[in-house]
Amino acid sequence: MSRRFAERYCSQLGYMSMASRLRQSAPMAVERVVAPYWVQHAKFAADHGVKIAVEMHPGFVVYNPESMLKLRSIAGKNVGCNFDPSHLFWQNIDPLLAVRVLADCIFHVHAKDTQIYPSNLPRTGVLDTKPYTDEHNRAWIFRTCGYGHGAQWWSELISTLRMFGYDYVLSIEHEDSLLSPAEGLTKAAQFLNSMVIREPPAAAWWT
Repeated sequence: MSRRFAERYCSQLGYMSMASRLRQSAPMAVERVVAPYWVQHAKFAADHGVKIAVEMHPGFVVYNPESMLKLRSIAGKNVGCNFDPSHLFWQNIDPLLAVRVLADCIFHVHAKDTQIYPSNLPRTGVLDTKPYTDEHNRAWIFRTCGYGHGAQWWSELISTLRMFGYDYVLSIEHEDSLLSPAEGLTKAAQFLNSMVIREPPAAAWWT
């Protein structure tokens, strides 16, 4: 839910603005705004056999595993996450550990990387709002898979996802300001192609 939408929603319900309510009490905003909205819409989706995958994105109601699980506890099991490791990297959340926290809450996965520039972090911190094209001054930028973290990391992510029940698509998302969309998508596909697990595991005959 965007902030602008939430403010309109509050106004329709006769509440003060979302910004004002958040300053007073974030839990109250969840109780009066977020919960009614998601309970209603999640039920509608569930009644029609639809699952909802919410991307954990800073600046929104759901931005980390904790807030994702909180929303799911309110809305129900047909609400899960669109797991995008790129948004976790710059929050200093280990995506591999986040998979273990979220487990069967993961409905979809974005394949997108992040590169951190430690030399800029002391000046900007992680909440860097400069344009993404100001690469040499930013603390981090989004990268094509493999350009922020190598094959060992991505193969471990794919393995951990399968271990915790996710065996569906890796949807490549291109937001790399240093590569063209065509080259970025091509390189990401080539990079991931060698490590995607395609066959179901065999019985553990060695046990």
